[in-house]
Amino acid sequence: MPLEKVNVPIYENLIGGEWVEGDGLVPVQNKYNGETLSYITKASKEIVHEAVNNALMTYQEKKLTVDKRYNILMKAAHIFEERKEELALTIVHEAGKVLKDARGEIDRGIQTFIASAEEAKRITGTGIPIQGQPGQEGKIAFTVRVPVGVVGAITPFNFPFNLTAHKVAPAIAAGNTVVLKPAEATPIIHMKLVEILLEAGLPGGFLNVVNGIGRETGQYLLEDERIALFSFTGSAPVGRHIKRTTGIRRLTLELGNNSPNIVHKDVQNIKRAAHLCVTKGYGNAGQACISVQRIYVHRDVYDEFLKEAIKVVEKTKVGDPELADTDVGPMISEEAAASTESWVKEAVHAGATIAFGGKRDGAVFYPTILTDVTEDMKVVCEEVFAPIVSIIAYDDINNAFAKANYSKFGLQTGLFTSNINLAMQAAQELEFGGVIINNVSTYRADIMPYGGVKDSGIGKEGPKYAVQDMTEEKVIVIDTLEEDNK
Repeated sequence: MPLEKVNVPIYENLIGGEWVEGDGLVPVQNKYNGETLSYITKASKEIVHEAVNNALMTYQEKKLTVDKRYNILMKAAHIFEERKEELALTIVHEAGKVLKDARGEIDRGIQTFIASAEEAKRITGTGIPIQGQPGQEGKIAFTVRVPVGVVGAITPFNFPFNLTAHKVAPAIAAGNTVVLKPAEATPIIHMKLVEILLEAGLPGGFLNVVNGIGRETGQYLLEDERIALFSFTGSAPVGRHIKRTTGIRRLTLELGNNSPNIVHKDVQNIKRAAHLCVTKGYGNAGQACISVQRIYVHRDVYDEFLKEAIKVVEKTKVGDPELADTDVGPMISEEAAASTESWVKEAVHAGATIAFGGKRDGAVFYPTILTDVTEDMKVVCEEVFAPIVSIIAYDDINNAFAKANYSKFGLQTGLFTSNINLAMQAAQELEFGGVIINNVSTYRADIMPYGGVKDSGIGKEGPKYAVQDMTEEKVIVIDTLEEDNK
């Protein structure tokens, strides 16, 4: 389609502070009504190469002082706050996220920028007491942390503002330059974030943007060996491909999960547990890697929990994400919703029961509760990434722990109990990057270390921990005994 005939915004690629037209148009649609919101222009291999080249030259030739990094990130956070409603509505339209959740995501992203700005002032090395070893008298040793160089940031559609903040803001705080590849389904909010950073005073070249399809533009980025570190959020299969492609270069991979949550018989407030488990299973239409998916409930409280869970879902408002009281909007595409529908039908055919929901209307999949599931059903053993929870009875807590661990994933898990000894046992035995006691797997404070084990990823997010990953520790030794060197 000729550019002059396009009557919606077109977002190009950003290199050195200048917008660069790509080689073709990719439409960005409103996920609820299907209208075309904008287009992005695809970055060719040559454009990606130039973006990385510019980022590397900028890193080598220009430096931002710590004070400048701090001020830029803080000013950006201030502008985000001023434009919060505009940014939230952008997420509603292009991601299908309901308005109240989109507002919450902007709030979280602002705090991620503030925390990253603060971490810019806290980058420090350590002293090394080498004098304690024989023959090391007169020597002083310490470490400093230095930026890694160019960071390749590949971001997802499900939290397009805050998860981009978790990559870009720590990278800038650490003194790196960035080449950002936004998710093609939700690029508009990424581009507004970038525009605001430029407005906040970030010089050209410190953040370049290449748009396009992941398997094309993303692949060009992966193949460029000048990128020192990749930070990726997405699926485990793509994460494995990135690891194979990038070799020994640094990686932060935040991948999938099929989050187990355990409700023991001594839970203090079963209504609260049911409300959290269900609402955090359908939040963002279930499209979060730590969404509640598997709920193991002790048989003594199973019936009461199921009853309360159904009450919660019955009150759920499904539909237009732009309405302030909507709880669940569309999934990212009709294809995603249709795939979810097929998984539910497959589970039912194998013996599962739909206790509530199970319906689809275009891209909208209604919140669903399944019972009578087995561990080999895809809705249990894979990452469903949809507004579906499966409720499973258990008799022995050790068996519940074993079932929770019986997974290729290990991002986060939740346990409801009033027994401190059981909580400590869970902390030791549950094989996850995060064990949340008396709350659900979905809980995340943005300054905490966040990352998984097994197929759930490598490395940690959270500004402090991302800055550590995005800097190299360099050892410095000073020999003060000059006469030994004559």
